[in-house]
Amino acid sequence: MTSDKKAKVIAFYLPQFHPTPDNDLWWGKGFTEWTNVGKAKRYFLGHKQPKVPTELGYYDLRLSEVREAQAQLAIDAGVDCFCYWHYWLGGGKRLLEMPLEEVVREGKPNFPFCLGWANHSWARNNWSSNVSRLNRDVLIEQLYPGKDDIDRHFYAMLETFRDRRYYKLHGRLVFLIYKPKDVPDLKYFMDRWQSLAEANNLPGFYFIGYKLSEEPNSPIYKLFDAITISTINSLFHQSRVRKAISLIFKIPFVTKYQNVLVKNLLEEYKSPKVYPCIYPNWDTTPRRGPWGQVLYGSSPELFKKNIEQILELIKGKDKEDRVIFLKSWNEWAEGNYMEPDMEHGRGYIDSLAEAIIE
Repeated sequence: MTSDKKAKVIAFYLPQFHPTPDNDLWWGKGFTEWTNVGKAKRYFLGHKQPKVPTELGYYDLRLSEVREAQAQLAIDAGVDCFCYWHYWLGGGKRLLEMPLEEVVREGKPNFPFCLGWANHSWARNNWSSNVSRLNRDVLIEQLYPGKDDIDRHFYAMLETFRDRRYYKLHGRLVFLIYKPKDVPDLKYFMDRWQSLAEANNLPGFYFIGYKLSEEPNSPIYKLFDAITISTINSLFHQSRVRKAISLIFKIPFVTKYQNVLVKNLLEEYKSPKVYPCIYPNWDTTPRRGPWGQVLYGSSPELFKKNIEQILELIKGKDKEDRVIFLKSWNEWAEGNYMEPDMEHGRGYIDSLAEAIIE
């Protein structure tokens, strides 16, 4: 799949588009991410909400046909792999696991996947535009019960790791960790999983750390085989005064998508083990209401320009390390998606394909 491409593309994938008992409890029966998408409001002149899907409609990830259609669109775009956000809260507690379990059980679609451990607590104000940003209620806490839980986590996912479609870099299984600094004794976690992989005849793990561009460098990132750097937070850097204005007057923070073309060009991307992260669009107001963040004026044309800039930066790397993370494939309630919509159709899919496929 990658022999005729300028880089490999790994797309973050949110499995939130189906009802779950937890969401029913927290938000009401039948809640999915589409609930937030459908009730999105406009907050300023020129604000384009709500976003409306076209080809896939308001899909339900319980349907195999939907997952097949998503995979075909990803292939058309030049995406190599879906990185499923994986929620292991500790003690065996998981969330949103059903779509990937069905992919493994059914053996389709025939499209590569890997896991990104979203090791964070779920807060009430992160998932609903009706909840104030000052509300700090925790719906469910991310826990790290100890060494036994590290083994339990591995064996819970063993069937997934054994799947022939599980994506590899440098011959090893890709596993991304969203908040590396939160994992107690991260080195033990990694070493233990490598030992368990060997004991179970797996090729071992290729660990990737997720890092924010504004975070200071830390020795913890040296434990990883590679890191991906996200610049999205730096695009929305706010002073305390600006944050107060947003909270008091309920005004989203808006910045031009064109700033991506500057902020997302880091010299660090030239390093063999640093993988860039690209963004087609961004608008978190469906989830966060007037306290959201908006990249204004995003378009397939500007997205393509950013990809071309990134490709120029990484062209000197070894082919195996010309890797780009795409944030995201289907984060509709963060206005951060590739799937066809009423405004741009397949525009973002076509732009990625035109830039990445030789």
